[in-house]
Amino acid sequence: MEVGVPKETKDQEFRVGLSPSSVQALQENGHQVLVETGAGLGAGFSDQDYIQAGAQMVSSAQAWNQELVVKVKEPLASEYKFLKKGQLLFTYLHLAANRDLAEHLITSGVSAIAYETVELPDGRLPLLMPMSVIAGRLSVQFGAHFLERQQGGRGVLLGGIPGVRPGKVVVLGGGIVGTEAARIALGMGAQVEILDINIDRLAYLETLFGPQVTLVYSNSQHIAEAVAAADLVVGAVLIPGRKAPVLVPRSLVQQMRSGAVIVDVAVDQGGCVETLRTTSHSHPTYLEEGVVHYGVPNMPGAVPWTATQALNNSTLPYVLKLANRGMEALDLDPALGKGLNIHNQCLVHPAVQAVFPDLVP
Repeated sequence: MEVGVPKETKDQEFRVGLSPSSVQALQENGHQVLVETGAGLGAGFSDQDYIQAGAQMVSSAQAWNQELVVKVKEPLASEYKFLKKGQLLFTYLHLAANRDLAEHLITSGVSAIAYETVELPDGRLPLLMPMSVIAGRLSVQFGAHFLERQQGGRGVLLGGIPGVRPGKVVVLGGGIVGTEAARIALGMGAQVEILDINIDRLAYLETLFGPQVTLVYSNSQHIAEAVAAADLVVGAVLIPGRKAPVLVPRSLVQQMRSGAVIVDVAVDQGGCVETLRTTSHSHPTYLEEGVVHYGVPNMPGAVPWTATQALNNSTLPYVLKLANRGMEALDLDPALGKGLNIHNQCLVHPAVQAVFPDLVP
């Protein structure tokens, strides 16, 4: 099969769908990989690296004009013209927060498989996990930066110093993103509180962090108490395939300290903060209700060398299955089958169908 790898066009998105080592693996399995010229430069991979791995360097249109297209982020409006019937598209989609994209994918006739809904029998999301780890770690790294006074923040050093209390980090959600956010916040010396509705997960987090982290059952009262006192709030809520629930209404944001920071990693799925809107790496923050809001949906794009390789470590086995067997691979591998969101001009993923019932035939 011929596999296309277009250059990412999202604002300052420097990751690339396939690394040179992944290209070589596909080539060794008898597949031809066509990579858009310059697609890997932002992640530290030159065109020569791809040529040595066996790839053919082509234009954007040629990279898109293949039976299987492997990307990192969802197609933007400028790329809709490249979508075609019978094509396999394998990338992050997050359709629950993007009706326009869902409609265009349906109309195009493409079969769209979303990384974020590939799901193992035990419920784990193997293609979301590596980026969740990175986003969780970056959330506190970025949050600490935007707490600086010159960035519009309160001027709080998360770790404090002897004689001055550390900053308080509140993490909404104790999954992978929340766990990694807490890990970095603890490393910085912050006071950390995690809220989650899963008692078993809270029990696990106690074995992981011990008494260093405050673990609280998540309900509206506990969220209000924690968020109002926070210097940094990290939104780390995930319901696979669905829009994130709004846990922090505007009325609660109004109670936060002036210059406090919100980093909502759930922005890909619509965000869990009412006042949060999508931003970009070029313009990552805005001030609303006196609070700094950060809503960049492709946070791992800030560390593309690390993120591309981490993503490829997880996606390559599935890319090989799709290249070897086409759509049949989804029947042979139920986890990959759960990744299918659009097929035969129909919205087929149950969670996304629940968000857009009028798009279901």
